[in-house]
Amino acid sequence: MKKTVLLIFVLFSIATFAQNATEVYLFDLIKNDSTNTYSLKNPINISDNVGFYDNQPSFLNDGSGVLFASTRDGQTDVALYNIADETKSWLTNTLANEYSPIQTPNRKFFSAIKLEDDETQLLWIYPFSRRKEKVLIENLTVGYHVWIDKRMVVSFVLNDPPTLEVSNLKYKIKYPIEKNIGRSILKIPTTSLISFISQEHADLEIYSINPVNSEKEYIADALEGSQDMAWTPDKTIVMGKGNKLFKLKPGEDESWIEIASLEEFKLDGITRLSISPLGTKIAIVIDEVVEEASESNE
Repeated sequence: MKKTVLLIFVLFSIATFAQNATEVYLFDLIKNDSTNTYSLKNPINISDNVGFYDNQPSFLNDGSGVLFASTRDGQTDVALYNIADETKSWLTNTLANEYSPIQTPNRKFFSAIKLEDDETQLLWIYPFSRRKEKVLIENLTVGYHVWIDKRMVVSFVLNDPPTLEVSNLKYKIKYPIEKNIGRSILKIPTTSLISFISQEHADLEIYSINPVNSEKEYIADALEGSQDMAWTPDKTIVMGKGNKLFKLKPGEDESWIEIASLEEFKLDGITRLSISPLGTKIAIVIDEVVEEASESNE
């Protein structure tokens, strides 16, 4: 395994290939409005890359596909799964490793973290046309990010402790708004607010924050033992643990409610989640235990 892959695994608290690999599964997410429950149907392994790292899914803005980081030839590139065609294509083929791809608001580009051989780690922007990519934010070691609008990005920055920082691309200014945060940062549907998981206390807590004035508000305690979440379009939070999914709708649910299990699909080890813009699909990263790894993966 390349040194750069090992480095980012340490930074992102992901086990090395010799211990764990991951796969990205896509499910139909079906809501029963009468009972306010959900079910999962039609699982598809969209990464289909046994024994390797496949992670960080995000839906295209129109819900037609899923971007994710996927390993090939000893490095990590950005892949796109087309839902209608059921096909996987590669969007990057650089000498570096790319992670955490997200489509930009204008839909012409996607942004991703690029980790270079010299351990430089910056946020880059890539045209879907495969023309030359370029650095989006200089001098900021970004681990994860989310777009607020076409001129504003909020990033998880690898400081000690990690900080939440806003980059205004129009005015070329950057400023921190929170510290000691977890890796799950998301735009709250139909708002200009960001959700993040605070690590300030022993129990992880979910907050909303205004990226312009830094005003924040407690939402709920995170699901115990979980650090990844997703929002449905009706502002319900979904988190996973083991082989089960749980939901909590702020203002309605007093505690986390189990809504689905992956046991029937013989899947376990839920980590990252992404829900489609219409709330009809969910991408779930599953831990895949690999008993042994070849020397080429060490």
